[in-house]
Amino acid sequence: MDFESMWRELAPVGRVRTGGYRRQPFTSAERETVAWFRQECAARDLTVEEDPYGNLVAWWRPEGAAGDAVLTGSHLDSVVEGGGYDGPLGVVSALAAVDALRERGHVPAVPLGIGVFVEEEGSRFGIACLGSRLATGSMSWESARELRDRDGVAFGDVVAGGARSTLVEGVGSFVELHVEQGRDLVHREVPVGVATMIWPHGRYRFDFRGEANHAGTTRMGDRRDPMLTFAGTALEAARIALETGDRATFGRLEVSPNGTNAVPERVTAWLDARAGSEEALRSVVSQIGSSASEQATGHGTSVDVTAESESPEVRFEEALTAEVSRRSDGGSWPAIATMAGHDAGVLSAAGIPTAMLFVRNPTGISHAPAEYAAPEDCLAGVEALADSLQRLTR
Repeated sequence: MDFESMWRELAPVGRVRTGGYRRQPFTSAERETVAWFRQECAARDLTVEEDPYGNLVAWWRPEGAAGDAVLTGSHLDSVVEGGGYDGPLGVVSALAAVDALRERGHVPAVPLGIGVFVEEEGSRFGIACLGSRLATGSMSWESARELRDRDGVAFGDVVAGGARSTLVEGVGSFVELHVEQGRDLVHREVPVGVATMIWPHGRYRFDFRGEANHAGTTRMGDRRDPMLTFAGTALEAARIALETGDRATFGRLEVSPNGTNAVPERVTAWLDARAGSEEALRSVVSQIGSSASEQATGHGTSVDVTAESESPEVRFEEALTAEVSRRSDGGSWPAIATMAGHDAGVLSAAGIPTAMLFVRNPTGISHAPAEYAAPEDCLAGVEALADSLQRLTR
């Protein structure tokens, strides 16, 4: 099955009326995408291995193939109301690249795998790249199994867990193809680019506490309203990030008791912060935290800040990146930085030489239904990936 056919088959799975996707890990839609992946692998005689956490690798191991393996792939889960390309484009492109290599008559001299990592987005259990963290051992099962979704379901209730993952042992390099999350390639007027680095980033929980009271009978001056503290903090976060050129986003909020006619007692908000260096990230989060404390003092409330996850700066392996940058016409794809986190960053931090290919996104929008890549650009991405894998598996 060619790229376009695979894409048409996968695209409807998990799509909701808004046009966005709900493919949260271990829900019916995401499990349907995994079943689809297994079916496509079986059609290609690829051997699928699964670790105790739900991560998959489909192996192409021709007779005599030996040495450090080359891994490609991405993820199939989505953010809530996300786009269809973030993750699945890398998986479908990997399958199409294997088809292209076989059509060329290429036989890998080393094992070639297609990986599908679970909970890359952190949209259900709150930790981005959870599957790849567990696969590389950078997160323990003891920490992961207690993670809970918004319904209180623990990660340990949906996976077997426990045993150490061996899925990426023996992998000598990883190349992840991904839709671009921005418009850099649009401005460069090229369909494909190569990542140089991932900005450091983190997720931080802000717990604002005040006093619940009646919305009508409580005078404004007598209130201890944590919603006001949050609102002031969110505005200050935007101002700080705008001045520094960093990123600060409050994208998730929980309110208790969440009544229209009640002053809230508690507001919990999650900050996504990203910056061009680890020092800059620490600085912007510190400034936002200080602002929250000042706001709380003024409103008679309190605030606690907890770092739920932090990912350091990742600079991709230069020699591998240069290899992946090579075009079949003798030129090279442009090198760009990315502000988004990826499984590639986790594998790189674990010591596996890693590179990333990006496919142009004309809208520049990601994590939303308008995320897009034109068919011709997707095919250019498949060719670039196949070229890279062919060189790496000689």
